[in-house]
Amino acid sequence: METSSEDVRIAKDLVQVFIKAKKTLKLYPDNNPIYAKTLDNIHAMFVDFFNYKNELTLKIKQNDIFFGSEQVYHNPGKDNNLALFFFKDGLRELSFKKGLSKEELENFLKIIALDFDREAVDDDIVTLLWEKDFKSIKYLADEAFLLEEEDYEIKALTEIKNKAPDVDMILKAYTDSFSAKDIRDISTADLTDRDIQLLINEKTKDIADKTGKLLQILFEMLSLAENTTELEDVIHAFNAIILYAIKYRDFSVFVNIIKKTKEAAENPSTPDNIKHHLKLLLSIVNSEEIIKQVGGMLDSEEKTDENILDEYLGLLGKNAVTGFISVLGTQESIHGRKKIINILIRLGKTDISVFAAGLKDPRWYVVRNIIYILSQIGDNKAVEYLLPMAKHTDAKVRKELANAFGDFKNPASIRILKDYLNDADAMVRKAAVKALSGMGVETVKGIIIAAITEKNFSDRSLDEKREFFQALSCWNNTDTVAFLVNLLQKKSFLNLLQDAESKACAAYALGLLGNKDALPALYKLRDSKNSLLRDYVSAAIKKIEYGS
Repeated sequence: METSSEDVRIAKDLVQVFIKAKKTLKLYPDNNPIYAKTLDNIHAMFVDFFNYKNELTLKIKQNDIFFGSEQVYHNPGKDNNLALFFFKDGLRELSFKKGLSKEELENFLKIIALDFDREAVDDDIVTLLWEKDFKSIKYLADEAFLLEEEDYEIKALTEIKNKAPDVDMILKAYTDSFSAKDIRDISTADLTDRDIQLLINEKTKDIADKTGKLLQILFEMLSLAENTTELEDVIHAFNAIILYAIKYRDFSVFVNIIKKTKEAAENPSTPDNIKHHLKLLLSIVNSEEIIKQVGGMLDSEEKTDENILDEYLGLLGKNAVTGFISVLGTQESIHGRKKIINILIRLGKTDISVFAAGLKDPRWYVVRNIIYILSQIGDNKAVEYLLPMAKHTDAKVRKELANAFGDFKNPASIRILKDYLNDADAMVRKAAVKALSGMGVETVKGIIIAAITEKNFSDRSLDEKREFFQALSCWNNTDTVAFLVNLLQKKSFLNLLQDAESKACAAYALGLLGNKDALPALYKLRDSKNSLLRDYVSAAIKKIEYGS
């Protein structure tokens, strides 16, 4: 098949982007725009090639790569030699077939992004390709090379054995070491706590100084970059420093880099092409990978400098909310969870719509926390997101909803709170009546009175009944006093215990109201045979008469 000059050009370009991808995929997380752009560009190049040909085959030599009979890559050195990288592991031919998916391409690029010289990789590149079982990527390996590899361990052990010293020589050296006359005891001094702290301070200072100098050098290199390749290499270096700083929890260095990068990106004198790359770099601050690292730091027992944390939050955009919601669900400590909640309250103030997806989270505790966050932000628009959540299956979520509706005091939530008064869970019912009492409207008083006069109200616990009557005391008027006095005077011959509890709660509410018109009815019950009722009535009389 004839090889056109255009095919050769594409093959050359692909080899070059493979080299670039080795750097990019190693430095950037897969949700970074630079990572995604690199992958899209390489896949697009393959698609263009496959519009005319069904297969692209590269033959691998030690320092060269050929497409057909044309040399498309040559590197006589050992550093960054892509041909040698393939060749040393026995790879002799690579073929990419039409139909190559972006997923297969990404997995292939991740393999070649591994640094086999520096990273702890148990397998060679041929083994990794075999394990992936690619459909559209084929390869040929040198069988002789692979067979040699199998014998390597045996040969190495034999060689070591042959070169090993004689046992008698070892014993002699051992004996001589103890009979040597010039051996003297060396005195050592233990390090004090102060000594150790000084060493730590010096080490920290040394790292900070070097990082600052490195940043200065990189910014100078940005201004001196002569082409796109050089510029991207410097940006890669910036990215590597950012990832290193946050990985090892050097939070102040991480924030400082982001601040200086942001300043450079917003500086009018910075060239547009550099600004573009710096803004792409800044997007990493909102990435889930970075936020996950920050979450781990906040969840630990390590103390966080609040000033630096505040600076960090000022650098974030609303896109960071999704990442922090995800982290919120993984925090193990209470203090870590509180810190994330406070961060989300601050970030969400500009746009509460970013929390909509979080309300659909399958984890009830995440949903509950988001409801709390929305209530603390205080934007009444949140009610439209909360209303559809009313029938959530988890009682703790419904309780948090009731609390939130009470904070917002939105009339649209009254119907839901009314339904919650008969919820299956007592804590939801108590939260609902408390929320309704905060509304302060006359119609709500009618809802609470209606609930108190229902038949099954007497079956509720004393604590819950008291919550309802306490809520009723928010309306200090003649109608409320009349209703409570009427309850005190009502005679009942059934369920005497429940009846006494309801009357005790009515006395409790009258004491809160402090209305002296209720005293005659209270006086009649202060000698009641029921100790609970007697105690509540005495307390109410004392409160009305003496104000305490």
